[in-house]
Order: sequence, then structure tokens, then C-alpha cells
Amino acid sequence: MAIIHRATLSPSKPELLAAWLGGEVEVLGSFRYDDPAGEVGVEAFVVRVGGEVRHVPLAYRGAPATYDGAVPVGTMEHSVLGARWVYDGTADPVVQGCYARALAGEQEQAVMELWDAGEMVGVVPGSVVVRREGEGDAARLVATWDSGTLVVAGD
Repeated sequence: MAIIHRATLSPSKPELLAAWLGGEVEVLGSFRYDDPAGEVGVEAFVVRVGGEVRHVPLAYRGAPATYDGAVPVGTMEHSVLGARWVYDGTADPVVQGCYARALAGEQEQAVMELWDAGEMVGVVPGSVVVRREGEGDAARLVATWDSGTLVVAGD
């Protein structure tokens, strides 16, 4: 399960995405995977940028990344967790491990628990549902939201 804190983020996720992607961003939805070690936040967004729908996976870390090839997106201040370093998930080994397990049928998208002041207060429904289609090398992950679908891995 992914823990979602009632918190203030500065900059907000849409602001961070807009700065990184270089323009106005419409967030169509998002989904998460759980890092088995519980250290890295793994969230992917489906966004519209300049008329194009894109899949944008991010990694949220509590300290600067130390792996080779890290692509920084920016930093943000989380009112509960403190400073968060945000990285492009397409280059992050934790994010890529989550996608590889999902493609293999070994990991499902995370259930998002809402926490407030140290207590779980509910479950947040996902705005994007990811399903696995196909088997083996033909497997792919398809994201579905209220207005569309997009292949986000495989194929």
C-alpha cells in the first residue's frame, strides 16, 4: 500500500511537472507502485502537454539519488516528510524494478491509504487503473482513466 499524507507540497506536483516538462500541464490522473524496500515513492502521471498525452513516472526520495544516470526533476518540500528529491522514473532503478515486476505479473499497482496525523483515515480511489495484458515478451501495462487509455510499459 502507498501511504498518502494529508500534506502541503511546495511546489505542487503539477507545478513541478510543468517546470520540468517546459509548459502548461494538465494532469489527467496518476497511479502508484510500492517500493518493496519502502524507501522510494513511485508515482506515475498521465498528463496532457501541448495536446499530447504522456506517461510520466517519478521517483520521490528522502535524499539525493546516488545511482549512476539519475535525472533530477526537482525538489519539493513536503509538510510531513520534509524535503523530497524528485527524479525521472524512466532512469530510476526502483521505479524500473516496479514496472518489470508488474509486467511479469508479480506486482499490482498500489492501494493508496490516506493518513492524517499518524493515523490511517481512509483509502483514496485511484484516478488511473493499470492492467496487465498479454504474457511473456508480449506483456504490456495499459493505464485507463475516465477519458482514455495509454500503454505505459511493454510493446
